[in-house]
Amino acid sequence: MNTTPRSRRTLLVATATLIVAGVAGTWAWRREAHAADAPKAADAKPAPAIVVTTATVQQHDMPIYHAGIGTVSAMQSVTVKARVDGQLDKVGFTEGQDVKAGQMLARIDPRTLQAQLAQVQATKAKDQATLANARVDLARYLRLIAEDASTQQQVDTQKALVAQLEAAVKTDDAQIAYAQVQLGFTTIVAPISGRVGARLVDPGNIVHAADTTGLVVINQVDPISVVFTLPEEAFQDVNRAINAGASTHRTLAVQAYPRNTAGNSADLLGTGKLTLLNNQIDTTNGTVQLKGAFANPTHTLWPGQYVNVRLVLGQRAAALTIPAAAVQRGQSGTYVYAVGDDGKTVQPRPIELAQIQDGVAIVDKGLAAGQKVVVDGQYKLKPGAAITEAARKGASPASAALVAETEVKK
Repeated sequence: MNTTPRSRRTLLVATATLIVAGVAGTWAWRREAHAADAPKAADAKPAPAIVVTTATVQQHDMPIYHAGIGTVSAMQSVTVKARVDGQLDKVGFTEGQDVKAGQMLARIDPRTLQAQLAQVQATKAKDQATLANARVDLARYLRLIAEDASTQQQVDTQKALVAQLEAAVKTDDAQIAYAQVQLGFTTIVAPISGRVGARLVDPGNIVHAADTTGLVVINQVDPISVVFTLPEEAFQDVNRAINAGASTHRTLAVQAYPRNTAGNSADLLGTGKLTLLNNQIDTTNGTVQLKGAFANPTHTLWPGQYVNVRLVLGQRAAALTIPAAAVQRGQSGTYVYAVGDDGKTVQPRPIELAQIQDGVAIVDKGLAAGQKVVVDGQYKLKPGAAITEAARKGASPASAALVAETEVKK
């Protein structure tokens, strides 16, 4: 078939147009396919490791205890007062010193009471002389009545007089004893051993038995006591421990720590024994009062001091412990992020806790000794996440980032 030049030109243009369109479509398709594969390539790139801090599950004996707040108080406290009226002549102690029971603390002018003692002693001497004469007369009347030279009435009257004078002498003895006691009160001695406080009355002042302030206060500080309270929920635990200890003649231990410490063994102020579980629970605040007695030779405990107290009920042998910061709580209960055997990934693991105290959690189930758990950085984690250990204290942030980057490349 013959074609004209014009028709051939039209055919060539149409063919060229089809070729250009095909090339453009192929290029567009390849571009779209490349764009679709880009997210997949991005997803395939491993996520950077999350920097965390880990701790190893430890196994050791742990005390079982209840913690409370207590106040140190003197084992005994005595306000020394005058028991007779008079002028304070002498003070025999130095403020703040330790004194022994029976040591002279003060002396009151004794002259008035010495005179009263002398007076009753003289009265006794007079009554004794009268009694001696009455006894001689009685013996004479008894001889006379045997000779019918006296009457029975005279004898009976003389016997009554002798008895009356004997009673008077006994009264005199009682008066002398009373006067001696009163005279003894002019020398004031320490009723207990302990530490004296500030002197409340200076020599030269007149003191009275009715004075309320006293002369000085003595506090027994060795041994010393700590009074503390626990919630009423702890009562049954304490009661069971006391009953268990009674069968073995073992008393519960009480530990005292300063208020501003975390309760480390180095901070321990003293260890004593429980001496009192009060006989009722305070209904106003729902607590029960307890008291412990402490040996205090170095005076680390002082009356009026506030302390943290631990009442040790027993000991949990071979307990598994982790830092309390590792424990997480979710809808299904408590769990931790446990580090896998490869040391590079973590998985959440449910656990059962026995107790958490002083930053330490005791684990009943879910972990084994030697395992590692995450204690810091959990908020970034998810199951299977890659981790790297945080740089040690003193390492720079740049070095920590470098370690994380190296872990990713591995």
